[in-house]
Amino acid sequence: MKLFPSYLAATFLLFGGLLLLPMLARAQTDEIQVYDADIAAPGIFNLTWHNNFIADGLSTPAFPGGLTPDKSFNGVTEWAYGVTNWFEAGLYLPLYSISQGRGASINGGKLRALFVRPHAADRTFFYGVNFEFSYNALHWEPTHFTSEIRPIIGWHLHPVDIIVNPILDNSFKGGFKSLDFAPAVRLAYRRGAKWAVAAEEYADYGPLRNFYSAGKQSQQLYGVFDWYGKALNVEAGVGFGLTSASDKVTLKLILSRDLNSHGRTN
Repeated sequence: MKLFPSYLAATFLLFGGLLLLPMLARAQTDEIQVYDADIAAPGIFNLTWHNNFIADGLSTPAFPGGLTPDKSFNGVTEWAYGVTNWFEAGLYLPLYSISQGRGASINGGKLRALFVRPHAADRTFFYGVNFEFSYNALHWEPTHFTSEIRPIIGWHLHPVDIIVNPILDNSFKGGFKSLDFAPAVRLAYRRGAKWAVAAEEYADYGPLRNFYSAGKQSQQLYGVFDWYGKALNVEAGVGFGLTSASDKVTLKLILSRDLNSHGRTN
């Protein structure tokens, strides 16, 4: 795949102009995960089920008319297909919540395009980029259309993994000065092929040109356990807020499996 790096660069240029626009931060999310450039093999369908419960969260919505984070249950089913060994297409549907005051609700859907260095799991250094385009209910986001660009940079140092996702979010309003920076970082210790323990940090610093003050930034630290089986992969964790603008305690559970094969490969 000698053409992959040039194709990735072209993809950055193609989508970058659409994505360099601002987004308002929100209190809850459907997906709490650090991407590691792992994709479904060509011709394989994969299903990942994301769930999180904010056990002790903020008691007011992030914007007028939004969902109340405290005691809310949020999630999404993520359908993915391995197109090549460097490209995976995905669909998030449905996004859902159960929250105080609103009860059960459907929050919208997302399209995803994930480009990675082939066979990332076998490499010391790996990279990729993920693009997401969302249509949102107005109780989930203050605008119907949002998107995300998520670069993926990581190292497999055996048995330690270091992964960084310097995420940029936007809502297609305004200019570059309001681009929102919401990075995620994972430090993991892997024990063979079956399990891993990790620390993950998720943050929202605000617009690139005007970061929020320290007290208004969202910062959460997670302890995570991963188990990799032949028929099912499990990721479970608990997160603790580090600032007054963060939910205090959040639980997450991610289940994934390939639908027409055993295991998930690069």
